[in-house]
Amino acid sequence: MIHTGLLFLLLLTDGVFTEENCSYHDVLSYLKLTKKNELFSMTRPVRNYKRATYVSLEVLLYAILDVVEKEQKFIPYVWTVMRWHNEYISWDPNQFCGIDNVSLPADTLWKPDLTIEEMTEKDKAPPSPYLTINSKGDVEVQDDMVLVSTCRMHIYKFPFDIQRCNLTFKSVIHTVKDIRLHASDNSSEATEWSREVMRTQYEWLFLNMAVTTINATDVFSQDFIIYTITMKRRSILYIINFLLPVLFFLCLDLASFMISDSGGEKLGFQVTVLLAVTVLQLILNEILPASSNRIPLIAVYLIGIFALMLVSLLETILVMNLMRRDSISQSGSSKRDQSWSMECNNEIKVNFTKDINKWTQCACIYDGSTCETPSELRSVTKEGTGSKLMEELQSLDKLSEELRGIEKTLSVLLQSVKKEGEPGYWTRVAIRVDRVFFVFYVTTVTVFLSVLFSKWKSE
Repeated sequence: MIHTGLLFLLLLTDGVFTEENCSYHDVLSYLKLTKKNELFSMTRPVRNYKRATYVSLEVLLYAILDVVEKEQKFIPYVWTVMRWHNEYISWDPNQFCGIDNVSLPADTLWKPDLTIEEMTEKDKAPPSPYLTINSKGDVEVQDDMVLVSTCRMHIYKFPFDIQRCNLTFKSVIHTVKDIRLHASDNSSEATEWSREVMRTQYEWLFLNMAVTTINATDVFSQDFIIYTITMKRRSILYIINFLLPVLFFLCLDLASFMISDSGGEKLGFQVTVLLAVTVLQLILNEILPASSNRIPLIAVYLIGIFALMLVSLLETILVMNLMRRDSISQSGSSKRDQSWSMECNNEIKVNFTKDINKWTQCACIYDGSTCETPSELRSVTKEGTGSKLMEELQSLDKLSEELRGIEKTLSVLLQSVKKEGEPGYWTRVAIRVDRVFFVFYVTTVTVFLSVLFSKWKSE
């Protein structure tokens, strides 16, 4: 004891350590940690194999690099810190100028064989080349990892969904007889520190990280530490680029009821809007995963609007068919009216001719001559015996011209009355169908969107 005190005094000169025993090499030589000595890296560092090695684990989420819904992959960037005790390492810092920790190459000492169950690809980040040991024999390894892990995506409320992805740490081959795991931080500490070091979150908003330790119940099982990362999707881009355009197309389909059904413009307009929604449906198919337990609400939203537009298109076809049937019947009746008008004209002409002949016969009797034909009547008029009869014939010619003008006027009036009159039977049916369907369409759209958005916003 006295010898040790004297040695310590000799090492001090004006409160400063001398260069003797003040290097890391001296510590490693004292511990016999050299590359030639591979015993330290080959076996678990316990003096009695019945004692388990307690491994402390700390995980911090540094970044959310990507979330691939189609392939159900979660790619985080995490920092891990493992600590355990090596029973073969210890020294007195006072004997080595106060050196209480030393950095060594990572392959110098034994390390726990921890792995992540959800990891599907090899870590893309380079491993840490060094580990740290302290004078008490505690070993610490700090490492950063880019993990490509599988995660069961729940996309029922996409794009207003909240995802929870697990990172489960366990030993590859060691059971609880050899390695016991415990988390150095609780859920609140892990969440707070992760928020402090968070750099990027992609399109997600980090909510919290829950830490769960599952201890084995028998000696042949393993301990598990599960880090559950909860994150919420930033939905603003999906609202602007997807939900609103589909809603705008629905508004255009509603506005198509103001277009006349007599032409084909309404039909072409609705078909164009329906094709635009089909393109958006193909884009959605590239985003969502093929395997899902429940149909996503956004798929119900798109299919429902597509179905409503399809029913609206079929209603337009029905209305146009009814109006076409009425126009066919009206065209047939107009042809019948024209034939009836021609018959009437012929009958008027015949009756008018008969009246003239009769009148001329009567005129001949009145004049006392036995004339049987108009030629004889002309001969009589040349002789100057029927001047009064000629005046009556001229008045009859004027009357016939006036009758023809009245006939033309009546035909024009009849056609205008036909055009300006009430629509036909099938046209009235089509108008009623259109009005009833418009009320049904607006009511269905309102109820459908209200129920859908309420489910989206429900927790």
